[in-house]
Parts: sequence; C-alpha cells; structure tokens
Amino acid sequence: MIATIFLAFCAWTITLLFICSVWQTLSKGTNYVKMLHQIPCAGCEYFTNDYRLKCTVHPKKACSPEAICCVDFKVKTACCNATQKGQRKLC
Repeated sequence: MIATIFLAFCAWTITLLFICSVWQTLSKGTNYVKMLHQIPCAGCEYFTNDYRLKCTVHPKKACSPEAICCVDFKVKTACCNATQKGQRKLC
C-alpha cells in the first residue's frame, strides 16, 4: 500500500517536472525570438545581403544581438539593396 502511494507520488512529480521544463524552454525560446526580431539590419542602407560581408560599417556586429541599438543605422533608400527572394531587381 505505501509502496503504491510512493510510486504514484514519484510518477506525478516526474510528470510535473517535465511539464515545468517544457514550459520554461518554450518561454525562453519565445523571448529569444522576440529579441531576434528587434535586429534592424535587414532595413539598413549599409546591409549588403551578402554572406561574405553583411554590413559595410560593422561587419562583426551585423545580424547579431549587438546590432539592436546600432548608432549607424540608416533606413534603406536604394532599391538595389532591397531585393530578396521572389522580388525583381528594378535598378
């Protein structure tokens, strides 16, 4: 009788710990994705969209969390830099 209660208690404890772990992982993941959406590099004039040199001003900071408060951010004005997959180059 006592062994059954103990095993049931252990099973529920493991289940609750698993649920808490999954919840915590999902919470951290959503916070990280929200932080990544604050990176302004794709809308910057100095962003080249080339994997070899992503930014002409700050190549090491480009597309990283360090670029969130970039002081050299300039809104993209040239249409040649705005091309992405599925879009035509108008220049």
